[in-house]
Amino acid sequence: MLLTVEIGNTTIHLGTFTGSGDHAKLVRDWRLHTRPQATADELALLIRGLLGPDIEQITGVAALSTVPSLLREMRTMLPRYYPSAHHLLLEPGVRTGVPLLVDNPKEVGTDRVANCLAAYANFGGPTIVVACGTATVVDAVSAKGEFLGGAIAPGINLGVEALSEHTVTVRRVELMPPRGVLGKNTVEALQSGIIYGFAAQIDGLVDRICDTVPGFGADNVTVVATGSLAPLVYDECASLTDHHPYLTLDGLRRVHERSKSDPRARR
Repeated sequence: MLLTVEIGNTTIHLGTFTGSGDHAKLVRDWRLHTRPQATADELALLIRGLLGPDIEQITGVAALSTVPSLLREMRTMLPRYYPSAHHLLLEPGVRTGVPLLVDNPKEVGTDRVANCLAAYANFGGPTIVVACGTATVVDAVSAKGEFLGGAIAPGINLGVEALSEHTVTVRRVELMPPRGVLGKNTVEALQSGIIYGFAAQIDGLVDRICDTVPGFGADNVTVVATGSLAPLVYDECASLTDHHPYLTLDGLRRVHERSKSDPRARR
């Protein structure tokens, strides 16, 4: 059984897989709040508690972290707690098979690389990946599986927090679509601006990519949404064609399989 760990700025997403290749199956997954101050030992105990007896079946671990402090702790945790498991920490320098056609490949977040790898494997190309989390990230994958670059905007929760922190009369509201685009009260007006506003932002970025990037046309591109906040806007976006909630974990799984078959893929 393979354990996959994605540590983001807001949440930690874990999942276990059985099988490999096209026959791989996600068995279970969990989402937790990220605590940047957590130590390697605390992370290991947390994971052990979630896995329970299944921890004895773990034969491999694939992980990434976009939080520098937790990336350092993962470097300690993996060999300490999984010494006999084939473990891989996805960070710059690890060969993924995804050409990064950008100015500085080391600047590309490893979660974005994992997403593009999984998107191309599942949907082919050209593909646009829309990751909805702390930030809203829209990335383009060519017909050859190349990472072409992307756009990064503040995420939905950041927008909500900014409004509540900097506007005296505005409070945090439940994120859900209102009755209509014209809110009849303050709560509905906020929900409309947040949900429909972010959906329009996503559609606008996707449309601009399709209009300006060679090989990307509205009639030949797959637009896949992922991330913990994707369900909030998926039905409101005209451009989204697919939803893959475990895209990053699947990308980690595929990088792990590559590292097992090709030792040079590991650092």
